[in-house]
Amino acid sequence: MSSTREDEAQENVKSSAPPRTAHAYPSYVHPEVLDAQANDVFWILVALRIANALTIGTFFQPDEYYQSLEPAWATVFGRESGAWITWEWPVQLRSSLHPLLFAIVYYLSSVLSFVIDLSPPLRAELLVAAPKVVQGVLAALTDFYTWKLNEKLYSRGSSVAWAALSLTVLSPWQWFFSTRTFSNNLETTLTIVAMYLWPWHWSSDKLENDVIDQHGLRASQKKSGKRRPLDELTKLRRALLLAACACFIRQTDALIWLCVGAFTLRKATARETTALLRESAICGSVVVVLEGLVDRWFYGTWIFPPFRFLYYNIAQNIAVFYGTSRLDYYYTEGLPLVLTTALPFAIVGVWQGLRFRSEGLPANLPGSEASAAKVSQGALRIFAIIVCILPMSLSFLSHKEVRFINPILPLLHVLAAKPFASFYDPFPVPKIGWRKLLLFTTIFVNLLIAGYAGYVHQRGVMNVTQLLRREHQQVLYDLAVAGETNATRSYNMSVGFLMPCHSTPWRSHLVHPTIEAWALTCEPPLDIPLPQRHRYTDEADQFYENPERWLDIHMAPLDSTYDKSRNVPTGQAHRRKWPDYLVFFEQLEPDMQRLDVARHYSEYWRGFNTHWHDDWRRQGDVIAWRRGKGKDA
Repeated sequence: MSSTREDEAQENVKSSAPPRTAHAYPSYVHPEVLDAQANDVFWILVALRIANALTIGTFFQPDEYYQSLEPAWATVFGRESGAWITWEWPVQLRSSLHPLLFAIVYYLSSVLSFVIDLSPPLRAELLVAAPKVVQGVLAALTDFYTWKLNEKLYSRGSSVAWAALSLTVLSPWQWFFSTRTFSNNLETTLTIVAMYLWPWHWSSDKLENDVIDQHGLRASQKKSGKRRPLDELTKLRRALLLAACACFIRQTDALIWLCVGAFTLRKATARETTALLRESAICGSVVVVLEGLVDRWFYGTWIFPPFRFLYYNIAQNIAVFYGTSRLDYYYTEGLPLVLTTALPFAIVGVWQGLRFRSEGLPANLPGSEASAAKVSQGALRIFAIIVCILPMSLSFLSHKEVRFINPILPLLHVLAAKPFASFYDPFPVPKIGWRKLLLFTTIFVNLLIAGYAGYVHQRGVMNVTQLLRREHQQVLYDLAVAGETNATRSYNMSVGFLMPCHSTPWRSHLVHPTIEAWALTCEPPLDIPLPQRHRYTDEADQFYENPERWLDIHMAPLDSTYDKSRNVPTGQAHRRKWPDYLVFFEQLEPDMQRLDVARHYSEYWRGFNTHWHDDWRRQGDVIAWRRGKGKDA
C-alpha cells in the first residue's frame, strides 16, 4: 500500500515538472566549465585538421593550386620564379584577397627559413607545408563554429550540438575537401562564423520578456563565466564584415546573405531595421574600399573584379568551356557527395525546418525557454530555405561543380544534427543494439570513403611532383658535396608534362625555380566570337587528337644542337627543347612507345594514380621517363 502511494507521488512530481526541450540542460554545468570545454574542443580540432591537411595526399581539382597558391607564389617570389598564372589573373577576373592570404604565408615562411638558416630541402618542405597548416586552421574554425552555432540554437552542452560536431568531424567530404586551399573553403569559414555572430533573435517575433540593450536592440547573450559578452552592434558588425568578405571572394555567397537579410528584416523592430541597414552600408563600404585598395596594389590598376567575373562567366559564357552538367546535378550528385551518410538526416532536418511554426511550441514552456525555442526554430527555418535556394539558383548556370555548394554544408550539418541525435537517442548510444551497430557501420563507411578519397584516388600526380623536387635537391646536394660552389646555378632540371592541362600542382610543389617545367595548356577562347567557339581546340586537345603530329610540330628533333646563349634549338626557336624528364599518364604509353621518343628515353618512375577516372586521358598510372637509357643514365 505504501509503495503505491510513493509511485503516485513520483507521478505527480513528473507531471508538474516542465517538459524536456532541446534547450534544457540534462544537468547543470557551470558556464566556466563549458568555456574550458569549448577551448579544449577548439585546440583538438586545430590539431586534427592540421594533421588532416599535412597528410592528405591526393589531387582533386586544379583551382586548389592555380587560383590561390600560384598567384600567391608569383606575388612573393616574382614571375621569374616559374609560377603558372592562368588566364583569369591577367584579365583581372578574381579578387586578390584569397591569394594574398597565402602570399603572406609564403613571405613569412621564406623569412623564417632564412632567419633560422634552413637548408634548401627543409625550406622547400616548409613552403609546401605552410599553406596547408593555415588551411587546416581555417577548416578547424569551420568545424568549431558549426558546433557553436548549434549550441547557440539549442543549448550549451546539448546532445544536438555534439551531434553536429560529430557530423562535421566524421564527414568524408570535410576530410577530403576542407583542408584544401580553395576559395570555397575560405568562403565557407567566413560564412559559418558570420552565421554564428548573426542576431537570429531579430528574425523572430518580439516577446514581452525580451532583454533590450542600451541601443534599444533585442539582446540574446547574458554574461556567463568570466567572459564579457559582446554587445549586439559589435556582433552584427563583425558578422557583416565577414559576410561582405565572403561575397567578394565568391560572388554567389551573396545569395545566402540576401536570404538572411530579407528574413531578418521581416521580423526586426524599427530600431533593429535601422541598425541593420546602417551597419550593412558602413561595413559593405569598408570592404569595398579594402577590396579596391588591395586589388589596386595587386593588379596595378583600379579594377572591380566582381564586374569582370559576371562579364566573362555570364555575358561571355566562358565557364561553359570547362564543362556543363545536367539541371539536376546538385540534387543527384552534389548534395549526396558532400553529405554522404548524413544525407537522410539532412533531408529530415530540412523538412522539419521548412514546417516549423512558433505556434506549435508546448504551451507550458517557461518564458525564457519559449523565447529561445522560437529563435531556434526561426533560424532553422531560414537555414532550410537557404539550402533549398542556393542549389536551385546555381542549377540554372551551365557550369556546375560540387564545391560551389560547399558554403551550405555547415548549415546542412546544423539541420541534420537534431534528427541524427533523435535517431540515436540518447546520443551517444549507450547500449549495444541495431542502432549502435548502424552508427558504427556509418562511421566505418565514412572512414573508408575519406581514406580512399584522401590517400588513394589520384595520388600519383601528387607523388610525381614530390619525386621531381627531391630528385632535383639530391643532384644539388651531390654537386655541393663534390665541391661545386655554384650548384644552384650550374644545374637546371627540365620537365615536360604531356598531360591534360593542370593535371598536377605546379610551383607550389616543385618549389625550385631551377626546375624548368612546361605543360600542355588549355586557355579559353577569349577573343573568338561566340558563334565560332565550337571550332576551337586548346593545346591539350590538339595533342591528344594526334600526339605524333603535335610532337613533330612543336618539339625540336631529338638530335638537335642547341644555341647555348638562348637554350633553344639552333634555327628552330619556335620549337620546344626536349626536357630531361617526360611525365604522362599510362593511357599515353602505347603512343609514346611506338614513337622515336622511346629510343631516347627510358622509364624512370611509375606510380599508381587511380583505379578509375571519368577522363579517358587520365587513366592508369603516372609515368616519368628520363632522357638516356637506364634509371641511372
